[in-house]
Amino acid sequence: MAYDMTIGAQLYTVHDYTKTLEGFAEALKKVADIGYTTVQVSGTCAFEPEWLREELKKNGLECPLTHSPMDKMIENPDKVVADHKVFGCKYIGIGSMPGNLKENGHSVYENFVANGKPVAKRFAELGAYMMFHNHNAEYLMEHDGKNYMQLLSEAFAPDEMGFTLDTYWAKAGGYDPVEEIKRLSGRLPCIHYKDMEVLGDGTTRFSWVGGGILDFEKISDAAQAAGTKYIFVEQDNCFGEDPFECLKKSYQYLTSIGLK
Repeated sequence: MAYDMTIGAQLYTVHDYTKTLEGFAEALKKVADIGYTTVQVSGTCAFEPEWLREELKKNGLECPLTHSPMDKMIENPDKVVADHKVFGCKYIGIGSMPGNLKENGHSVYENFVANGKPVAKRFAELGAYMMFHNHNAEYLMEHDGKNYMQLLSEAFAPDEMGFTLDTYWAKAGGYDPVEEIKRLSGRLPCIHYKDMEVLGDGTTRFSWVGGGILDFEKISDAAQAAGTKYIFVEQDNCFGEDPFECLKKSYQYLTSIGLK
């Protein structure tokens, strides 16, 4: 099957190589040389939006999604959107709820909703879209019989906040990524494709996409039906392997099943 979705590289995969502007520029070139045409900027050094615009242009890349600090969104949402517009980025992502949900519980969620709702509404007014990225805690933890992904999808209207569903963390939280994609249909313009390897002792760890147990053909079928535009390959830890090689293997696998 040919999919109408674009494969991107989540630059957090190569965050050890983006700690300086020089390294960041080289990482963008390497990712483009693999064949990626899209990146998510996350976990990099500080940069000026004009610098990123030029580096993306130089390498034939676009950046539709970032992970950005929430304190800056709260302080000046208009500036955050204006900076993103410089390099053509609509989707402004939050990597996790500030305050550590796993350790500090429901008050973290309450603070996030209270602070996030005005930001999300302002982003929408300015033509941007706030995106939330999950870990496993949002699935493992519950309040009044609902997990925190369910609570978040009810607290924010679909036109206020979308979800950058992380396939690995959904699975690690005990949920089927395919079913979660169906549940969040229409709110998933971007998804993180992250695979899970099961070791001999039964423990799990991150894998390049196609090297683990997740069924990315079924996931891709569901994502296309849900209206997803961009899929970002991510591997938090490559366990000693060159992360650019991991990104390359993921890219080759995904193009082999009909993605581009």
